[in-house]
Amino acid sequence: MTIKVVVADDHEVVRSGLANLLKGSDIEIVDEASDGDEAVEKTMKHHPDVVLMDIRMPNRDGLSALEAIRGKLPEARVVMLSTYDNPTYVARSVALGATDFVLKGSTRQELVDVITRAASGDEPLDTSVLRRVKRVMRRRHEREDDGIPLTNRELQVLRHVALGLSNREIGQSLGISIETVKEHVQNILRKLDVNDRTQAAVWAVRRGVV
Repeated sequence: MTIKVVVADDHEVVRSGLANLLKGSDIEIVDEASDGDEAVEKTMKHHPDVVLMDIRMPNRDGLSALEAIRGKLPEARVVMLSTYDNPTYVARSVALGATDFVLKGSTRQELVDVITRAASGDEPLDTSVLRRVKRVMRRRHEREDDGIPLTNRELQVLRHVALGLSNREIGQSLGISIETVKEHVQNILRKLDVNDRTQAAVWAVRRGVV
């Protein structure tokens, strides 16, 4: 069965390279996009099995396009593409509903495997950076007398804050309202006796929370 894919990347050489890389596989690139707006438009036009989406693009970036596509097509499978496995990019991808996250330096077989699993609705492999970060974001804390004055939910929110997510993205990731997120953030700052999110993030890193 042929897997139909829309590729979105602002560099033509990357799009051509991906097309060459995927030749001879069951994956067919049905269209290409050079920015996030085009990515949304082409996805709506073709309803592909998978969208392969670069993160950093002009006009509308890949994360914004991911959010727009998932808003219109909640079942859409979007694999984010990046040069770096930046934890903030990965965490934001998780929060906005990405299926997987793949690096541009991946081998042909790795790329084919990621796209095939995404199209089939399978979970990302254990080695996937998206799966690893997702586990960190969801992790519950085994409570001991560890001197951490936060509830499990507050710890989850703090991990998201430390990964650079906005209140809206935290709400989407955890399925809670922005108002509830704001309340948790205020409680976290008060309990940790810090002034802002940056200081809270530093605290989280130093304590090994993320």
